[in-house]
Amino acid sequence: METMKSATTNETGDMGSDLSEQVKAATKDSHVRAENTQLMLSYQKGHITLPQYKVLLCSLYYVYKALEEEMDRNSSHPAVAPIYFPQELARLDTLEKDLEHFFGPGWRERVVVPAATHRYAQRLRQIGRESPELLVAHAYTRYLGDLSGGQVLGKITQKSLGLSGQEGLSFFSFPGVTSPNRFKQLYRARMNGIELTAEERAAVLQEAVTAFELNIQVFDDLQKMLTVTTETADQSVGSVAKSASFPYLPSMHTMGLLVAIGTIGLGIYNF
Repeated sequence: METMKSATTNETGDMGSDLSEQVKAATKDSHVRAENTQLMLSYQKGHITLPQYKVLLCSLYYVYKALEEEMDRNSSHPAVAPIYFPQELARLDTLEKDLEHFFGPGWRERVVVPAATHRYAQRLRQIGRESPELLVAHAYTRYLGDLSGGQVLGKITQKSLGLSGQEGLSFFSFPGVTSPNRFKQLYRARMNGIELTAEERAAVLQEAVTAFELNIQVFDDLQKMLTVTTETADQSVGSVAKSASFPYLPSMHTMGLLVAIGTIGLGIYNF
């Protein structure tokens, strides 16, 4: 984990007063590390395959399901209510639409995620029950990250996969947000107006760091496991090309590894 000294100071070494700026400062180092993981760099270069994108959607669905159910359940909480924008930001419906497009009506039975994704979701469930104010950290880093990078990554994905239309790319679209920049200003203003005690604010900052660190752990584990499974995957491509659920995936084991791309891959652009 990053120290709270680095997490709560800006580039000049002074503590910022706005919560959004403090979160940005708190996660600066983790943010850079996440952006420079091998998998994220490959994604930004357009090196993503259809099987990877499919399992990416599975993982994003699992994480957003936990986040949005906890946001809905705590929508009247004084720390959550100001930044509760389901019509503008909710991603669950878009992910369900994309998953149905790629996997058909029975997609729910085909969602498979690794242990790291479960840990992320479990953390969201825990703080939703015990400390709803910490949801502010996760909502900010996920939603504003996806909103910031959505258009760019959507185009990269469309080009990389050779998709002719927008089907399968609903996740990247925010039809309820007419101006991303203005909306982000509104969101930050609402977030900065949340009343928190000094202890709660420190906990939110630490939770933002935790969110990034959990995701980085996924990437670290994924890269190690992919190194071990690459040779097996190459040898089994021909046999698994016949798979109805995940065409062209090397194996169910490798599929589980690739799912981890989605736990952070779309939400680390600057916000």
